[in-house]
Amino acid sequence: MTKSRDSYKFDPDSPILVMEDMGKSYFLSSMELRVLRDVNLTINSGEYIAIMGPSGSGKSTLLNLIGCLDRPTYGDYLLGGQSVRMLDDNQLSLIRGSRIGFVFQSFNLIAQLNVIENIEIPMFYQSHREKVNSARSLELAQLVGLGDRIKHRPAELSGGQQQRVAIARSLANDPLIILADEPTGNLDSTSGTDILAILDQLHNEGKTLIVVTHDEQIAARAQRVIRLFDGRIDKEEFNHKQTKAQTR
Repeated sequence: MTKSRDSYKFDPDSPILVMEDMGKSYFLSSMELRVLRDVNLTINSGEYIAIMGPSGSGKSTLLNLIGCLDRPTYGDYLLGGQSVRMLDDNQLSLIRGSRIGFVFQSFNLIAQLNVIENIEIPMFYQSHREKVNSARSLELAQLVGLGDRIKHRPAELSGGQQQRVAIARSLANDPLIILADEPTGNLDSTSGTDILAILDQLHNEGKTLIVVTHDEQIAARAQRVIRLFDGRIDKEEFNHKQTKAQTR
């Protein structure tokens, strides 16, 4: 029997994410390749975080760990107050599906499915009823400005529209965190600006956003910038940005 998202009770009073002396190594024969070292990081609900760093600094590895696509080699990772380090693959899959929304640079839409069907995918895997799927998907399509494109397939959409579908899909199960990996990397400047405006809107509504980017202008939209270098957090910078929810 498949467990529901309620099988894992996350503490609403805890930070969304806590990493404690966390590291990640890969082992090649007898060699250890340390990709992340002694990461200590706390992210609270409603924050907008940008992760930056040169190629090879550990950005992708950190994103994979945050998204429960991989496990730390040492240290601990708490998501909503619960340690996820020792969970098995099925448990991690459940958490990814119900607690984390992903937005990828390459969109990762299914070509044979239309807008509504692509948005429904995360809910399908969480065993929601079909009527709920359709109503929720339509609401999200309208939220990202695609209410008139719901029957279109990815090939019939522009790059910016496909990324809007990806954002709507990431929201399907009302996740704790939205992870965006270079979300404007494949878009022209106008479409990229539109996507960033949607992310700003979600942040203003209280969503927790973590964006990996190489673009300083995108990072400037975040509240806090985490800069990695050689697998370590080199420094943190604060942009003194607040959500509407935080200023009420």
